[in-house]
Amino acid sequence: MNRSDEKLVGRGMTLVTQVVLCLFFGVAGLKFGASVLVPLSLAVLLFVLISAIIDRFKGATLFGMRTPDWIAHVLAFGSVVIGVAIILSILTSQAGAVSEAFPRYEARFAHIVSQFASLIGDEAFSAAKAGVAEMNLSNLASGALSSASGFLSALFLVILYVAFLMGERAPMRQKLALAIPDAHTHEKVLAIADSMSNSLQRYVSIKTFVSILTAVGCYIFMKPVGLDFAETWAVLAFMLNFIPTIGSILGVVLPTIVALVQFDSTLPILVVVLGCGSVQFTIGNVLEPKMTGRSLNLSPFLVILSLTFWTAVWGIPGALMSVPLTVCIMIVLSHIPATRPLAVLMSGDGYIDGDPSKGQEVYEETSKLKGNDDVFLQGKAD
Repeated sequence: MNRSDEKLVGRGMTLVTQVVLCLFFGVAGLKFGASVLVPLSLAVLLFVLISAIIDRFKGATLFGMRTPDWIAHVLAFGSVVIGVAIILSILTSQAGAVSEAFPRYEARFAHIVSQFASLIGDEAFSAAKAGVAEMNLSNLASGALSSASGFLSALFLVILYVAFLMGERAPMRQKLALAIPDAHTHEKVLAIADSMSNSLQRYVSIKTFVSILTAVGCYIFMKPVGLDFAETWAVLAFMLNFIPTIGSILGVVLPTIVALVQFDSTLPILVVVLGCGSVQFTIGNVLEPKMTGRSLNLSPFLVILSLTFWTAVWGIPGALMSVPLTVCIMIVLSHIPATRPLAVLMSGDGYIDGDPSKGQEVYEETSKLKGNDDVFLQGKAD
């Protein structure tokens, strides 16, 4: 190996070391800074939702006139505040009752397990009974409620962030122009910001809408059969719908478990299972894909991978924000020439600029070049 090859190998090792160190310190920073970054990220998503609602109200006409800016801001902010207030009132009003009902559910669950003793055998029954005792559903409920109270305490900080972000919305472009005097760099930064804003607004607004439909649809099936705390499970269905794939499954499993330990007859259980399952399937696999279309363009494998990563780093809030956070990363990578290939690999169809026809043209052109290369190689071989 000559000296030039040794220099190339050394540079390659240095680059790999730098990348590994950047990833390590980046993940460590996300983990240890979660107390600050999680409320800030939630505030940004809530700010994006409010901005999308403001734009919708601005586009509407009132008595043949466009809606004034201040009215659009008041209506948008009021809509979000009312929605958050409804969720908080449901959770706080039923939290104590849910905690008190868990011992009854635990006894009922043990009774159900005992009914299967003749089918699974005495040894398996003893193991299952010991497992139920070790689960201690009451402690699990208390832990969940304490986590919820911690989330509610952080909500004040989120609202505070949103208020200041709303104040920064108007002068931001002017400040960017002053902060980045170079015209090319300024256009690049604006392109990244606009792309992230458009993608996030579309995702958050559509996801919020379909989540509301999911919660209402599940509630329609849960309330008539008399399922305990139907309002709480509907709110959870709304929140879990923001978690890709797994959230829809949990939105059906949780009320089904409650129905199993609450009802003696089979009909109410079937209504809850089939009703909630059909709502989740129809909205998640038919309505939502038609509304989102190709706007996100994330690889399905990347969606699951991002869900795993952000859940490991930030817990449940990370699971809720996994898709929008990954979309932002992909958009930033797509505007940097050195990292654009990574963004292409992260996308669903290999094209990340919004026009599927151009992506097909690039693919066809690449195929032609590959075909020409094959012909050339065959000619050389002949």
